Amino acid sequence: MAGQLRGQKNQMLVLAGTSHPELAQLIASKLGVRLGEIVVCHKPNRETVVEIKESVRGKDIYIIQTGTKNVNNDIMELMIIAYACRTSSASNVIGVIPYLPYSKQSKMRKRGCIVGKLIATMLGKAGFSHVITMDLHQKEVQGFFDIPVDNLRASAFLIDYIQTSLPDYRNAVIVARNPNSVKRATSYAERLRLGIAVIHGEERLPENEEDDGRTSPPAPEELQNSNPFGLELMPIAAKEKPPFNVVGDVGGRIAIIVDDMIDDVLAFVKVAEILKERGAYKVLVIATHGILSMDAPRLIEDSNIDEVVVTNTIPHEIQKMQCHKIKTVDISVLLCEAIRRIHNNESMSYLFRNVGLDD
Repeated sequence: MAGQLRGQKNQMLVLAGTSHPELAQLIASKLGVRLGEIVVCHKPNRETVVEIKESVRGKDIYIIQTGTKNVNNDIMELMIIAYACRTSSASNVIGVIPYLPYSKQSKMRKRGCIVGKLIATMLGKAGFSHVITMDLHQKEVQGFFDIPVDNLRASAFLIDYIQTSLPDYRNAVIVARNPNSVKRATSYAERLRLGIAVIHGEERLPENEEDDGRTSPPAPEELQNSNPFGLELMPIAAKEKPPFNVVGDVGGRIAIIVDDMIDDVLAFVKVAEILKERGAYKVLVIATHGILSMDAPRLIEDSNIDEVVVTNTIPHEIQKMQCHKIKTVDISVLLCEAIRRIHNNESMSYLFRNVGLDD
C-alpha cells in the first residue's frame, strides 16, 4: 500500500499572474487543463494582494509569470503567489518564468551589486522548488539558484522561422552585433549552414570628464616629494575601441542580427545603418525576448531594419500596433512540453536536442 501511495502522481494546478495572461492561456489549452482561480489586485498604496480561490494542498503548482515593463510588480506578485501556495501546503511550486527579470545584471559593475543573485535567492526563499525559464542573458545565472533551473532555448523556433519565412535565406549571413555575440551567431550559422559577420568597435561619444569619486585624492605634497615607500605608479592608458567596422562580407545579402533580447534599439538601429552602407539589401533582427521599451517601436519603424522577429515570452501587442515590422513566434508549445515532462518525471534532454552549448 505504501509503495502504491509513493507511486501516485500529484494533481497539477496551473496559476497565472497578471503579466502575460495570453501566454498562460495558450499553455493551459495545450496542456488540456484549465487555469486555476486566483485574484491578484494592487491596493492604492501599490501593495500586492493575492487570493487563491481553490485548494492547493498536496498539488504541484505551476505559476506562469514573466518580466514586463512593470518588472518590480511582476517579481513581487510572483513571489507572493509562490509563498501563498507554499504556506497552503502545496507539494511542489514550479515557476514558469519565460523572461527572468534582472538576469542581465549578472556581473559586478562599479559600486553596484549582482542583482541576478539577489533575485535567485528571493525566489528560492519565496518557496519555489523548481524554475523553468528561457534564454538567460548569461547561462551562469543558473548557478545563482539553490533549486533546479531549466533554461530552455528558443533558437529552434527562430531558425524554423528563418527557413520558412525567407525563401532566399541561403543568401543570408548571420551577424553578431558585437564580439560577445559571436558564439550565439556561430551556433545559428552552423545549423543554417551560413556564414557569419561581426560588428566590431563602437560609436564615438563625447567624452565626459566628470569625476565620479572612484580615484583616490592625491597624496600631500610633502609625501609626494619624499616618496617614503619608494612606490612609482605607472599611468594606465584608457581602454579604447576602434570605430564601427564590419568583419565579413554582407554585400548583396540578407543580414540577420541574432541576440537574446532587444530592448534599447539604438545599437541595433546603428548596426542596421552600417550593414546597409556595406551593401546588405535586407536587415533582420532575431531575438528571443522583445522587451522593446520606451520609444523602440518608433525607432524601428524609422530605421533601416526591415523586420524584427521576437517570441511571445513578453507581451508586445501594443508595440506591434505601433510598428508593422515586428513579428511574433509562438513558443508556448515548448513551455507546455517542459511542464508536462517535469510533472511526469520525464527527461528534459529531449528539449535540448540539436541545441548547441553556445545558444
